[in-house]
Amino acid sequence: MTEPTGPLKGFRILDLTTVLFGPFGTQTLGDWGAEIIKVESPTGDTWRTSGVFRNRGMSGQFMAANRNKRSIALDLKHPRGKDVLRRLIPAVDALVSNIRPAALERLGFSYDVCRELNPSIVYASAVGFGQDGPWRARPAFDEIIQAASGFASAMGTDDEPAFVPSLIGDKICGIVLTAAVTAALLHRERTGDGQMVEVPMLETLAAFNSIEMFGGIAFVPPVGPAGYKRMKARRPVRTKDGWLTMLPYSGANWCAFFEAVGHPECIEEFQVRDPVARARNIDRIYDRMREIAPSRTTAEWEELLLSIDVPHTAFAKLADVAEQPHLKAVGLFQDLEHPTEGTIRQARPPARFSASPAGIHRLPPRLGEHSRDVLREVGYSEAEIDGLVDQRVVGGG
Repeated sequence: MTEPTGPLKGFRILDLTTVLFGPFGTQTLGDWGAEIIKVESPTGDTWRTSGVFRNRGMSGQFMAANRNKRSIALDLKHPRGKDVLRRLIPAVDALVSNIRPAALERLGFSYDVCRELNPSIVYASAVGFGQDGPWRARPAFDEIIQAASGFASAMGTDDEPAFVPSLIGDKICGIVLTAAVTAALLHRERTGDGQMVEVPMLETLAAFNSIEMFGGIAFVPPVGPAGYKRMKARRPVRTKDGWLTMLPYSGANWCAFFEAVGHPECIEEFQVRDPVARARNIDRIYDRMREIAPSRTTAEWEELLLSIDVPHTAFAKLADVAEQPHLKAVGLFQDLEHPTEGTIRQARPPARFSASPAGIHRLPPRLGEHSRDVLREVGYSEAEIDGLVDQRVVGGG
């Protein structure tokens, strides 16, 4: 463990989140320097056993979303467990939860109750659906949100939707959660006022998707179909010996490309200088590019495209992404020595701050690893802690 240096150093966050949406958001707050106290059930976050692990309860997926946190295992259904949380709430700046609001209210920790305990608290609710809508009580998972937001339709077609093979909804919404909590903390610093913050997955992903995918329905009445045609047309191209993504983007890019490959006639044929005409012809343009691509090896294409400043890249295999030349040069992936899990590999915080560097200052915690430390900090004696452990109100430590 090292001292945090990030811009949120000094803020303390109570993290009642599980799986990915909430934990990814709070991890970023921790990467940026905030102190994160992760409150887990006695059996732990279910994400602990998702994916591959050396030791049960410490999967790679869990560790990738839960560094820079301390863990307390706490039974919130037990009266004494609720007492512990009531003692923790006045000692933090923000509480972040993805427990469904009705369930959290039944436990006795609604926003109104928490505000009585800590009038300036930022109370962030990470939910599947906005709580003023008819779906407010429904469970939500990434696939549900991709489907309901139109994202799966954009990825596939209206007739045959397709999911992104990544938990894109959880991760996008986690980033928005980080931003929302940070903004609310900034507001509190300026005014002294806490507030309730709600980040709903469906609304967040639907808004995210609408930016370019509304297409013609961005106007009322519509001036064309929904969707962004260029997104459907673009795809990897096969070279003589592999794959490449070529992305001539501007009119100048396309002119330079067709001149360099010996097909200057395509400049006028496809009207590439005019962005409106180019968009109208984009299917034909990409088809021609795919016809030309097998004439050179990937390395030959990279040399040519670099020389004419046309955006491009070879494809990194998922298993080899840590060796991608740029990522390796900037040290994105780091090997860390965990006291129980051995050497683990994680991406460092990608955002960089010149005066207050983000970083990995605490390795992912074992379940309840810090229960005793956290309880001592809010005034529990050793005898009281032993009693809570004996009654199985608190675990670990």
